[in-house]
Amino acid sequence: MNMIMKRNYVFLADGFEEIEALATVDVLRRAGMPAVTVSINDSPAVTGAHGMVIEADEVYSELSYDDADWLILPGGMPGASNLHECDALCGLLKAHAADSGNTAAICAAPAVVLAPLGILKGRDATCYPGFEGQCIAGGATMHDAPVVTDGNIITAHGPAAAIPFALAIVGASKGEAAARETGRGMMFHRE
Repeated sequence: MNMIMKRNYVFLADGFEEIEALATVDVLRRAGMPAVTVSINDSPAVTGAHGMVIEADEVYSELSYDDADWLILPGGMPGASNLHECDALCGLLKAHAADSGNTAAICAAPAVVLAPLGILKGRDATCYPGFEGQCIAGGATMHDAPVVTDGNIITAHGPAAAIPFALAIVGASKGEAAARETGRGMMFHRE
């Protein structure tokens, strides 16, 4: 039997929050979860909100996403707005959500990308302070917490939550023991 190895896609748009994207990729890879950075640009080069130019592993148009486990959206502005303006990505996110696929978004991305697509309707969520109204308009119940997990959707509030956000994704996929072990290896958990 030929099993498809599930992959976790981290989507990058110009203006993305570097720490949210790169810390998430790093943590997932440490946990043995295939993490693929995907540029929504026509080329792999993506410029972050703080001027870092990252070469993504893949370009959006060159993949099918049939093997997607998690679709992950870093925040940052205008990164989140640029993600929202990518019609192909929005279509993928809606189809993935309709199929009960796993979705994670941090910072402005829950409000700017997920909420307008209806993905947060009836869900518990968090986002960067000041963007809560957009999530509420999209039907979310907001929480003042660094990370909120509601079934197959994980949201986080900003750069300081990047590692807990990534560890929540690990925990949801591989169990809390794997998340704690990954955190211990990074000196995040110290028991």
